[in-house]
Amino acid sequence: MQRMVIAAVQVLALAVWFSASAVVPALRESWGISASAAVWLTASVQLGFVAGAVVSAAFNLADRVRAHLLMAVCAALAAGCTAVFAVAADSLAGAVPLRFLTGVFLAGVYPVGMKLTASWTPPGRRGLAFGVMIGALTLGSALPHLIRGLGDLPWRGVMGAAAGCAAAGALLAAALVREGPQFARGVPPKPHPRYAVTMFRERGPRLVNLGYFGHMWELYALWTWLPTFLAASGGGSILAFVAVGVAGVAGCLLGGLAADRFGRVPAAVTALAVSGLCCLLSPLFFATPPAVVAALAVVWGAAVIADSGVFSTALSEVADERYVGTALTAQTAIGFALTVVTIQLVPVLAAAVGWRWAFLLLAPGPLAGAWAMVRARGSLRST
Repeated sequence: MQRMVIAAVQVLALAVWFSASAVVPALRESWGISASAAVWLTASVQLGFVAGAVVSAAFNLADRVRAHLLMAVCAALAAGCTAVFAVAADSLAGAVPLRFLTGVFLAGVYPVGMKLTASWTPPGRRGLAFGVMIGALTLGSALPHLIRGLGDLPWRGVMGAAAGCAAAGALLAAALVREGPQFARGVPPKPHPRYAVTMFRERGPRLVNLGYFGHMWELYALWTWLPTFLAASGGGSILAFVAVGVAGVAGCLLGGLAADRFGRVPAAVTALAVSGLCCLLSPLFFATPPAVVAALAVVWGAAVIADSGVFSTALSEVADERYVGTALTAQTAIGFALTVVTIQLVPVLAAAVGWRWAFLLLAPGPLAGAWAMVRARGSLRST
C-alpha cells in the first residue's frame, strides 16, 4: 500500500517537470522567443534539479531528514513555483528562475521517493517496485502533454493544472507516506558529505552509475524533443503522451519484472540495446506513414525508460545502506547534469541537418551504458 501511495505522489508532483515544455509553441508565440531560447524552459529545470541534488547529497538530507516530510515540503514548493509561473510569468527572463527553482525542489521529491520505495521493499522484489516508481515518474512527466492534448486550455491553464497536481501530491505525501523497515532506523547516520564521491571507488557503484549516465544521455533529450520530432513527422501531443507516458509506464513495469526474473544486467543491457537501435534507425522512420512513426515512438518510449528503475535498484543494493538516499541523489545529480548537454545539442544539430538526423546524437549514450553494465556482471544480483 505504501509503495502505491509513494508512486501516486510521484505522478502528481512530477507533473510540473515538463509543464513548460508542453506549452512551448504557445509561449514562443506569446513571448516572441526563438527555439534555442525556449530550450531554457527545460534546461533550467534540469540545472535546478542538479543544484538541489548536489546540496541534498552534500548534507545527506535524504538520509538525515524524515523522508516523507522532505518530499511533501519540496513538492509543495515546486507547486508554488509553477503556480507563480502560471499567474505572473510574462517573459523568458521571469520564467527561467521559476523553472530553476522548480528543479531545485524536485530534487527533494524524485530521489527521496526512490529511497522511500526501497525502504518498503526487500532486495529480491526491488526491481519491480522501482519499475512502478519510475513508471510513476514517466506518467507524471507526460501529464502536461495529456492536459494540453485533451482540451483547448491556454498555456496558463496547463501550468496551473500541473501546479494543482503537485500540490495534491504534497498533501498526499504529508498525510499518508512514511518510511519503511528495510534500512536502519532510529538515530540518523553521521554526516558524510564525501560519500557521493567515495562510492565511485567501489566497482559495483561505479559501473552502475556509468550505465545510468549513458541512459540519461538519451532519456531527457528524447522526452524533451520527441514531440517536436513527431510534429515534424506528422504526429501530435496525444502521440507524444502515448509514447512517453503510456508506453513508458509499460516499459518500466516490464523492465522491473525482467530485473527480478532474469537479473539486473540482462534487463538493463536489453533496454539499452533496443533504445540505442531506435536512435540509429530514427532517420529511416522519419516522414514514413503515421502508423510506422507511431510504432517507433511507442517502442522507443518503452525501451528508453525500461532500464531506469534497474539502475536505481542496482545502486540501492550495492551502496552503503546508511547512505542509500545520498547515493541515489548523487547518481541523479550527475545524470541530470548530462541531460542539460543533450537537451541543448539536439536542436542545434536539428537546425544544421534537420530533425530527421537529430537523434543520432543520442546513440552513444545507451551503447556506452550497455558496455558498462556488461562489465558489471558478477557485481550485481543475478536473480
